[in-house]
Amino acid sequence: MIKLYGNRFSPPSNKVEMCLNQLGIEYEFVFVDLLNGEQRKPEFLALTSFGKVPFLVDGNFKLSESNAIMKYLCRKAKSDLYPSGLEEQAEVDKWCDFISMHLAMAYGKVIFNKMIASKMGSEPDERSMKEGYEFLSKYFPLIEEKLNKTKFMAGDEMTIADILLVATIDPSEMIEVDLKAYPKLIALRNSLKSQSFYQKVHKVYGESMMMAK
Repeated sequence: MIKLYGNRFSPPSNKVEMCLNQLGIEYEFVFVDLLNGEQRKPEFLALTSFGKVPFLVDGNFKLSESNAIMKYLCRKAKSDLYPSGLEEQAEVDKWCDFISMHLAMAYGKVIFNKMIASKMGSEPDERSMKEGYEFLSKYFPLIEEKLNKTKFMAGDEMTIADILLVATIDPSEMIEVDLKAYPKLIALRNSLKSQSFYQKVHKVYGESMMMAK
């Protein structure tokens, strides 16, 4: 059986778990206590020198990096969640890269400085946090513009880009990111959150962040 090492406070971990659920692949979730540094312990580093979650073990095959894991799982399941057509695949890749490189990085700046830095004994970097909010205000309109043209991020069928999106913006309420100006994004988010692939991870982001299962 596939093992997914993760933590439900981690959007990258959550998107892989959501992908597994949507694909109907059976898996074992192995909780990694990030807050107490379990990812830096020798036992975990012996599995993956990256020292990060998510981390997937499929028999003798091991894989890090959430987007790579989702693509691997889709290919394994022969699922159109990551399409096989050259142009369709490129469109999914484009939006996965955009969300990961822009939205996720901006969320990361805010989350770290607003929620994590003080727990690590560090002073929040107010400039970095402000940059995070500014980047989001710059990039969300591009998401909204795309959703005014297509039902989902990469077209009219759901793909891993949509799972990536909903997992990435999960902490919005927790870090006071206001999405009201983006009705198409809100509608897509609400639709995805109502589905079983999401509900099996959590109904509300944060409710199970410290739970092993």
